[in-house]
Amino acid sequence: MEIFNFFVENREMIYFIVLAIFVGVEVIGGVPAVLHTPLMSGANAIHGVVIVGAIIVMLDTEPDNIFALILGFLAVILGTLNVVGGFVVTDRMLEMFKKK
Repeated sequence: MEIFNFFVENREMIYFIVLAIFVGVEVIGGVPAVLHTPLMSGANAIHGVVIVGAIIVMLDTEPDNIFALILGFLAVILGTLNVVGGFVVTDRMLEMFKKK
């Protein structure tokens, strides 16, 4: 019953997330394959904002709220992996243009 109440109380946020998913799929699906790697490497680097946001949220979380701390920790880990992946892809892409 608590899950149902959560969805009822936060339905606008859920609608927004679902709409963002559909819009994101349509936008990314329309990108030509040639531009996909440069755009994704740049987008991955922007995820540094996710890391900073997760850290700020974790600082304001009560120490006894284990669920929020675990979610924040996962956000920091996944955001860091995404940032590092973006830099690795960008580095590989730029290596193709260097003279041997």
